[in-house]
Amino acid sequence: MKKFWLIILFVSVLFSCSDSERSNKNPYIPSYSVNLSVDMNLPSYSNLKYVSNAVIVPNNGAKGIIIFNAGSGYNAFDAACPNQEINSCVAMTIDGINAVCSCDKTSYSLFTGLGAKEYPLKQYKVQVSGTVIHVYN
Repeated sequence: MKKFWLIILFVSVLFSCSDSERSNKNPYIPSYSVNLSVDMNLPSYSNLKYVSNAVIVPNNGAKGIIIFNAGSGYNAFDAACPNQEINSCVAMTIDGINAVCSCDKTSYSLFTGLGAKEYPLKQYKVQVSGTVIHVYN
């Protein structure tokens, strides 16, 4: 009986372990090095102090970086359309709490990065220190 409970415990622990980060493998978006810091005290980024606001920081990643205040923290995504060739579309646009691809008009949630297509938005790591948001990979 003791062995039975040990096996159940082992299997439970085995299935409860998972990688909490979503896979960022995408055949359309190259892996560019990203190391970006923005200060929310600057006028260009002051909207990030408020929940459900987003900004696009150009000239980073493949097509720019979208930084979004999700309320419980910040999300950062590449502004390249995740289901299109990199050269076929301009950077995504922000429409409320969604990012919209210029090529196929697919909408992606800035809370989760998910849309109605195969690949989600390419996500970057975020660290906040006071009013400075650091985005990196």
